[in-house]
Order: sequence, then C-alpha cells, then structure tokens
Amino acid sequence: MQLVWQIPLILISGIAAGFLNVVAGGGSLLTLPVLIFLGLPAATANGTNRVAVAIQCATGVAGFRAKGFSDFRFSTFLTIPAIPGAIIGAIIAVFMGEVAFKRVLAAIMVGVLALTYLSPPRKSEGTSIEQNLARKIAAIIAFFFIGIYGGFIQAGVGFIIIGALTSISGYDLVRANAIKLFVSFFFTIVALGIFIYNGNVDPFLGLTLALGNATGAWFGSNWAVDRGEKWIKIVLVVTSLAFAIRLVWQTLV
Repeated sequence: MQLVWQIPLILISGIAAGFLNVVAGGGSLLTLPVLIFLGLPAATANGTNRVAVAIQCATGVAGFRAKGFSDFRFSTFLTIPAIPGAIIGAIIAVFMGEVAFKRVLAAIMVGVLALTYLSPPRKSEGTSIEQNLARKIAAIIAFFFIGIYGGFIQAGVGFIIIGALTSISGYDLVRANAIKLFVSFFFTIVALGIFIYNGNVDPFLGLTLALGNATGAWFGSNWAVDRGEKWIKIVLVVTSLAFAIRLVWQTLV
C-alpha cells in the first residue's frame, strides 16, 4: 500500500515532467530518480515510468494529428526498426543489476543535460527534405539503436529522435516532434509489455504519474515557450544534477 505522502510527490513530479516535456524536454530525467527515491527497485521504476510516457505520447499524437501535423507512412517506417531495438533495450534494463543501472542512469542524466542545455534551440523552417534511399537506410539504422536506448531507459530519447530527424531526414521541428511522439508511443508500449511481464511495473504509481504528466503537459502547452524555457532548463539542470549525485552516492555507501 502506498504511503499518503507518496501520492502528492508523484503528482508533483509528474506535473513537472509533463511541463518539461512540452516546454523543454527531459521529463523522465526527473521522474525516474523520484521513483527510485520512493524505494522502487531500479527496473520497477524504469517500467513504471513507461505508463505515464505511453499515455502522454498517445495524447500528443492525437493533438498533432488534430492540427494536421502527422506523417503516418514515414512514422510507421521508422517505428518498424525501433521496435526490435526497444525489445533488446528493455530486456537489458530488466536484467541489469541495481548498482550498475543507477550509475548508468546518473551518467546518462549528466550527458543528456549537457547536450540539451548547451545545444542551441532549433527553429522550425516548415520544410522537409525528400527521403532518398541513403537517408532511409541511415534512418533505419539510427532508429534501431534509438529503439535500444528508448527500451533501455527512455530518459532523453526525445532529444535523440529530434536530432536524428532534423539531421538525417531533414524534418522541421514541428513535424519532428509529431513523428517523435508516434515512434515513442509504439516502442514504449512494447518495452512496457516486457516490464509488465517481468513484474517490474507499479500500476498505481504509474497511473498517478500519468495523471500528473497529463496535467503538466496541459499547462506547458499553454505556456509561452520563449519566456519560460530558459528558467525551466535551469531548474532541470539543478534538480537532475542533485538526483544524479544522490544516485551515485547510493551505490557507494
């Protein structure tokens, strides 16, 4: 049975994560350490986080589709190599040792934060490049490995997908985000199934986190990104670095 104080903490972290995912990205960099802080084993925290991610992605896909920003054919094309990658990544995560996972998560948190904070914001140009054979092959290879990473840990995978879509496939930021949510939804569902099969999901905390994510995403979508992104990134960096230090400390004491 969940402690009373855990519910508001999960809701607050979910709201913050949902807001971050819409405004700046990297919400799982907060929710994963919080779930571990609550006492969940690393694999269970990793699986439980996928419940909220899947629901948020489904909501985002519907929103982009309603606004006319969807590319079903190319999104499906990229999802096909991502799914087997996600299966491999999720299996690795399920059977990785507790100490090793915490250290890997801490390293990933610092690495992703460095990349996202130091990289300049991308602008949407409203154009896309024709997908020739070379670009398609590069995309297949890239999204297979993206699937492995997403199945393994999820945190920061959105930044990687957007980077791949803008550099390899030439998509503008708006369409890249729409495709990102589509691909992420399907490989998250596959990875979630593996975590559920191995008993690594807390359904109550997962659904509570999903409620927070949905709420935060709604507020984030109504926020002026240019005004809020700078401060959101600062909060994300400070908080995530603190959690990363704590994760490493837990493996040493």
